[in-house]
Amino acid sequence: MCGILGVVATTPVNQLLYDGLQVLQHRGQDAAGIATAESGRFHMHKGSGLVRDVFRTRNMRDLPGNWGIAHVRYPTAGSASAAAEAQPFYVNSPFGLMLAHNGNLTNSEELKREMFLSDLRHINTNSDSEVLLNVLAHELQAAAKSFRLDEETVFTAVAGVHRRCRGAYAAVAMISGTGLVAFRDPYGIRPLVIGRHDTPNGTEWLVASESVALDVMGFKLVRDVAPGEAILIDTEGRFHSRQCATHTVHAPCMFEFVYLARPDSLIDGISVYDARIKMGEFLARKLRATMPHLKIDVVIPIPDSSRPSAMEMAHHLNAPYREGFVKNRYIGRTFIMPGQAIRKKSVRQKLNTIHQEFKGKAVLLVDDSIVRGTTSREIVQMARDAGATKVYMASAAPPVRYANVYGIDMPTKNELIAGTRNEEEICREIGADALIYQDLDDLKAAVQAINPAITVFETSCFDGFYVTGDVTPEYLSGVENQRNDAASKSESEEAPGQLDLNLISRSES
Repeated sequence: MCGILGVVATTPVNQLLYDGLQVLQHRGQDAAGIATAESGRFHMHKGSGLVRDVFRTRNMRDLPGNWGIAHVRYPTAGSASAAAEAQPFYVNSPFGLMLAHNGNLTNSEELKREMFLSDLRHINTNSDSEVLLNVLAHELQAAAKSFRLDEETVFTAVAGVHRRCRGAYAAVAMISGTGLVAFRDPYGIRPLVIGRHDTPNGTEWLVASESVALDVMGFKLVRDVAPGEAILIDTEGRFHSRQCATHTVHAPCMFEFVYLARPDSLIDGISVYDARIKMGEFLARKLRATMPHLKIDVVIPIPDSSRPSAMEMAHHLNAPYREGFVKNRYIGRTFIMPGQAIRKKSVRQKLNTIHQEFKGKAVLLVDDSIVRGTTSREIVQMARDAGATKVYMASAAPPVRYANVYGIDMPTKNELIAGTRNEEEICREIGADALIYQDLDDLKAAVQAINPAITVFETSCFDGFYVTGDVTPEYLSGVENQRNDAASKSESEEAPGQLDLNLISRSES
């Protein structure tokens, strides 16, 4: 997962994009970038690290213009340590294009070959986002009839992207002299929302991965970008939209609601917070039905994503809800740290126990999900060290048993604690006295209860069904090998520095 923003405004947008990235920081902590446009020229700065570390005052001054795009990166394809793979990406032909992308293409290797042999384009990194950018560039070149682009040409080009690109992608792009383009894959796997702000000088438009970015920056949520749809906001602020894909299925990623998105976001008409409340309700029902013998003295969430589910479980189980862990907010999310050794080391730096909430009690710990199990094992032991007499674990999501290839860092079964173990074995592995998982049907029902219009979800990490229909065992094996090679390489690499890619020099401006 990554976070993307695109804005067309009536005033300079550099601060707006920076503030938006801060709000979307949870979607990626590996790298950040902002690109703006002014007088037909692009300006860009990007680098490795958190938003607050990548941008300084001098960098912000070098980002003039009233429209732009921004990105926070969470590595899924390519190298987690490659500063050159920070986004946005730029290509100068045709017209001048910049693009930021959230998701993962499942046919990127095939597309690379096509572009080299047929499109005569060169891909310079391992990032599938650069592949997506070059496909868009080629399709624009093929559709264009002159040096000026109209909406028909832009939408024809996006339709070409939909025909060629497989997998998950929500993207924002700037076309020099034309405007801001945003589009979503035909399955709507990764989220993208549209916001509007009416000012005395005209209407401003913002597209973002989550609605929380709109809220914080004073934009009103208009709607989600539909699966297979593209929108174009020209340089005059005029809004255009069109359905570009011939066949669409609305199948948003379930893990957005389980873990990835902020609870104060609305995605595809679904309140993330309300969905997590419902998850707790369904899981409490299952626990009462299947484990009525458990005596639970206190329900404690593992912060932060599990809080709504834990509160609702406590309510339905008639057990006290308590905060037993204090989180150090200056440590990144362990789930998206690139190395297992770093992840293991960071758990106890990130969480500390309030001992009196555990001492002498039978504790039900609630987490949003259990992925690798490393964190869960550490947390169960922390609860015992704090004096808990019994430690039960509840997961608001089903067992994560399969690879996710649509933009979440779960590529190999061997890394997943549930990949080769049943629930009894997982319980022993994490050291808990009892373990309960959400049923997949209940998880779907919980989220669908908030928006009954959504009838299909992307749930491949739970059930092994890939909605795009192109993920083969050979592809999964290739992803696993690529990940293992990247892990071996990263152990010998030094941490990257900042990368300044302003496209015009200070003297030219």
